[in-house]
Amino acid sequence: MTWLDQITTSLADETGVDVSMLELSPDTVRALLDVARVASHSSGERIYAPLLCYVLGMLSSRGVPLEQAIAVVQRKASSE
Repeated sequence: MTWLDQITTSLADETGVDVSMLELSPDTVRALLDVARVASHSSGERIYAPLLCYVLGMLSSRGVPLEQAIAVVQRKASSE
């Protein structure tokens, strides 16, 4: 079990959220790591990577598909 799996399980246990709602697929992990890299490199600031991932999570919780939100970030980064 990875560190992320352990933390996710603990968060689910202690908040009453079903752990399956928090699990990330390998494709999602790759997409988030890639967009975090884009945020860091295009902004020049590493601090934006976790903040952007949080914003993407907020959008996702409001029904915006992750792929759509990531596409916006990638378009914006490539136009700069």
